[in-house]
Amino acid sequence: MAFELPDLPYAHDALASKGMSQETMEYHHDIHHNAYVVNGNKLIEGTEWEGKSLEDIITGTYDAGAVAQNGIFNNASQHWNHMQFWEMMGPGENKMPGELEAAIKDSFGTVEAFKDQFSAAGAGQFGSGWCWLVKDADGGLKVTKTENGVNPLCFGQTALLGCDVWEHSYYIDFRNKRPAYLANFLDNLVNWENVASRLG
Repeated sequence: MAFELPDLPYAHDALASKGMSQETMEYHHDIHHNAYVVNGNKLIEGTEWEGKSLEDIITGTYDAGAVAQNGIFNNASQHWNHMQFWEMMGPGENKMPGELEAAIKDSFGTVEAFKDQFSAAGAGQFGSGWCWLVKDADGGLKVTKTENGVNPLCFGQTALLGCDVWEHSYYIDFRNKRPAYLANFLDNLVNWENVASRLG
């Protein structure tokens, strides 16, 4: 199945008042995300992965022992990562549902402790990558970080929340202040209803 760039679930300027500018969204969604779609389609054409689901391509091409992942994986995984990322943010009030708050407190003690761990993972990811709140196979929640385009699918985990810490996600709005970007993401941008819906 060919990759397709999804429309944003809100206008390009919908998050501007919350710290993610229209310019960032135009570069990040329309150029960077689209590049993963275009390049991914070129790379899978005529291969065994053409016609496979995006998730199957990601888990099938991930090489746990590789120093650097292959081009098909990189573009497929970044396409998936960004599709989740747009949905995980929103322009609304974004209050955390009780079910999610209870699950977070069960695993981390407090919501603030979770936010501290999540921010530390994102700030501590050397170079490009992502930080995640995931649900493990045993049902417990934990914070992880991954390099480049690697994501929780590679480890059999469910992605509840992910934050892109590649510089193109924050440099226009925050320059090199990644911790400030992460704090703003958690406090103002996350669509907690979407996160809660992923608990299953």
